[in-house]
Amino acid sequence: MENNWRQKSLENLEKDKWPELSQMESSNLVKTCYSLRKKTIQDFSIEDLRIMIQQGIGLYYLIPTAIEVLKTDLFAEGNMFKGDLLKAVLNIETKFWNDNRNYWHQLNEIVKHKRPEILKMKFDISKFDISI
Repeated sequence: MENNWRQKSLENLEKDKWPELSQMESSNLVKTCYSLRKKTIQDFSIEDLRIMIQQGIGLYYLIPTAIEVLKTDLFAEGNMFKGDLLKAVLNIETKFWNDNRNYWHQLNEIVKHKRPEILKMKFDISKFDISI
């Protein structure tokens, strides 16, 4: 990744401008995702991260940012509930983790000592089995 990647938007980093959005046909979620693709990563809130990660958008750039947040506050909260960012990250497709083992290892390090608390919240951490 470039040294200044956090100062860029997903649209810029991925070199992919999405087609114009029809106001009549777009849900609030779609409008939000379109808008967030234009926002610099360094300006993302926890809620912004949660939304985009939950939608599977920009994961290669957003997961390192989410991991930094989770290292500081494992149960960081967007607008939904305590730990909603963690839940979004834990629910990412297995293929992403298989393709990005370094991120998997980083997240596994974070969750392995908090397993009982995470399970109590009924979050699925099966992709992060600490015995692996």
